[in-house]
Amino acid sequence: MVVTLIIACEVAFWVLLAAGLALRYPARRPRLGAAVLLCEPLLEVVLLCATAIDLRNGAEGNWTHGMAAVYIGFTVAYGHYVIKWADGHFAHRFAGGPPPVRPPKYGTARAVHEWKMCARSVLGAAVALALLQGAVWYVGDAGRSESLVQWQTKMLLVIGISVVIALSYTIWPKKPRTPRGSRGTSAVPGPPNGRRPGTDDPRGARAGGARSPRPRRRDGGSGRRRAAAPAGQRFSPGTQRMSPTSLLADLARMNSRSDSRLR
Repeated sequence: MVVTLIIACEVAFWVLLAAGLALRYPARRPRLGAAVLLCEPLLEVVLLCATAIDLRNGAEGNWTHGMAAVYIGFTVAYGHYVIKWADGHFAHRFAGGPPPVRPPKYGTARAVHEWKMCARSVLGAAVALALLQGAVWYVGDAGRSESLVQWQTKMLLVIGISVVIALSYTIWPKKPRTPRGSRGTSAVPGPPNGRRPGTDDPRGARAGGARSPRPRRRDGGSGRRRAAAPAGQRFSPGTQRMSPTSLLADLARMNSRSDSRLR
């Protein structure tokens, strides 16, 4: 019976939450919505009373009664936080409110957030411990309340784990990941005076304004390279297509002319 009641209380919690926020924002009935949300704590009271009645009727304190105490404790600790989170999303979606603030991810802000969550977990565990101890006193028999004592040990473990997690974010704060391409790279120093190498025009610098115009090509801008001259042939526009025989003939004529001048 207790397990069924816990499931029913959990379902009713989300139903009342959705109904209250729907009345508050889409239906424009904020007072009625707030009244529905105020019914949330009544679910824990009903569950607590049902658990106490079950124990009073002679039921043995087993894991179901311990789970009921834990559920009530953590609902008390996290219930307002969950309602506030859902209210922010509804306000942003239906009332044009600001987007919900996401929890911080890095640095000291993340450590502070983790300590706040740790405080809520400690509060929930403390409430559960108090309810479990009250159930143990209410039963009054160590043999019938052994399961409740085991739940108390688990709550102490929850407190220890929560503190360790928050402490780890304080000692070793989480840092943002660096891109792979930026690891081990250093900034390459630029040319002096912001000028590109091989030019005196400061406008040719990449960080400056427009680049200096490039000189036009003699080949008409086609971008094609001229064919390489054959071996033994001097490269010039006039002799590029001459054969070796014609070249030797020209050299002989030049020699004959120079000899005639010397004579």
